[in-house]
Amino acid sequence: MLCRLVIRDFVLVRELALDFQPGFGALTGETGAGKSLLIDALAFVLGERAEAGLIRSGASRAEVTAEFDASADPAFVAWFAEQAIPLEAGEGVLIRRVLEAAGRSRAFINGVPVTLQQVRTAGEWLLDIHGQHAHQSLLRADAQRQLLDDFGQLQTQARSVASAWRDWSTARQALVDAGKRSGDIEARRETLAWQIKALSELANDQPDWGWQAMGEEQSRLAHASSLIELTQSAVDVLGEGDEPLLTHLSRLQHRLQEGAGLDSRLQEPTDLLATASNELSEALTMLRRHLDRFEVDPVRLAEIERRMAGMLELARKHLVDPPALPALYRDLVAEAACLADATDVAALEARVKSTAAAYADAATVLTKGRAKAAKALSKGVSEAMQELALGGGQCRMVLQPLDGDGSAHGNERIEFQISGLAGDDWRSLSKVVSGGELSRISLAIQVVTSACSAVPTLIFDEVDVGIGGGVAEVVGRLLAKLGEHRQVLCVTHLAQVAARASWQWQVSKEKADGLFQSRVQTLDDAARIEEIARMLGGVEITERTRAHAAEMLDLA
Repeated sequence: MLCRLVIRDFVLVRELALDFQPGFGALTGETGAGKSLLIDALAFVLGERAEAGLIRSGASRAEVTAEFDASADPAFVAWFAEQAIPLEAGEGVLIRRVLEAAGRSRAFINGVPVTLQQVRTAGEWLLDIHGQHAHQSLLRADAQRQLLDDFGQLQTQARSVASAWRDWSTARQALVDAGKRSGDIEARRETLAWQIKALSELANDQPDWGWQAMGEEQSRLAHASSLIELTQSAVDVLGEGDEPLLTHLSRLQHRLQEGAGLDSRLQEPTDLLATASNELSEALTMLRRHLDRFEVDPVRLAEIERRMAGMLELARKHLVDPPALPALYRDLVAEAACLADATDVAALEARVKSTAAAYADAATVLTKGRAKAAKALSKGVSEAMQELALGGGQCRMVLQPLDGDGSAHGNERIEFQISGLAGDDWRSLSKVVSGGELSRISLAIQVVTSACSAVPTLIFDEVDVGIGGGVAEVVGRLLAKLGEHRQVLCVTHLAQVAARASWQWQVSKEKADGLFQSRVQTLDDAARIEEIARMLGGVEITERTRAHAAEMLDLA
């Protein structure tokens, strides 16, 4: 349920905090006062596209915050966990969105920065808005199909059909391409074959095929003579020359040790000299060992240089660095495998057959589900039509089989058909109803489908446009009945609808600091009588009008 809505600097609203109640609530007021503005604020905070024009004149940014009771739907809780958004048991969902003057907006759920898509996804569980022009969408085939699938909770089956259709289409296209491009594919396979062969002759188990290690070894072998000379010189200086350094250090260390017996301050430098002498001895040992293993190997040097030259040549041909040759090799092998599959007509035909069967199975499941949902929806809408002064009118949803192989949306086209309004024949919805009738049929559909939805909060924005009198009273009764199980808020100009609400807000527009702004007032019983009387009587409100308003509220 929607618990609280806080609006700051949004269109005509400077600052507004609204605490919502359960059941059926009505939002009334003069035209232009800002009733639909509240719906716009809800749509904004739940991820609707926005622009800087929504910011109140003179303000630097707009901010809307909506607080909801957390949905008990396990999928909703699981989604929060997947998105790493905290959702504590017993606590609500707080959605906040900020719009900057530059047009950039930021959104947060329970304090965590999120994308607008994440906000929209969360909103699908929390609130459903039926706009005043929603009935126009009923004339579109895609909207009728989506309505049926939503009513029957067939979204998963519809996605499976779409996925199976894509797989089937891809398989069919691959088979067609194999026939058209067989010559080109074969030529490419031949090119790949000799490229792969040339690379495979250099391949080994090392990540870069030994390029770095070979570079180090090549440098060492190419400079072997100078390195041997350098190492031997170091050995001579340290321990094998006419006056080796280690000999001098040993003598000096011995003399200092004797001096330390006379002056303790000499002990520390004597110890340091002993440490240095030990490290130099270790270095000498290592140099001798290295010198013993050092050899000039022109054969090995030539072998390494040939391999490196081969890698450089292939790298230049393929416009890559030598260390990238292993990755290039793997890519070419994978491409060759794909091309082999692409020319395997038998395998491609088998793929087409299997994906066609998968599509047929998925589409059959969807068709059965749609047929069941269409029957239930047709019955519910037809019953609601009788209450909405469309007596004798009947509604049915027809599943018309498609010619050919079906489509990404299944094997049928969905069509609303009406009978009993413009003759007894069943005709398409767009051909038989007036604007007022379409509005009422839309309301009937919305009431029926909403009753089957798990969304806890329903918003109706002037969906009762084009109706009045007794029909309006019926509409109010239907919304009140819906409010027994859901939170329902209806923006309305009809006194008959507002009188049926269990709570009512009045929206008005006032001028402050030279700017117009909207204000919302919660109406008590006396104020409700005045507001209902205004809706009934217009400018001049008489006692008789007030009495009529009071009677309507008593009846409600």
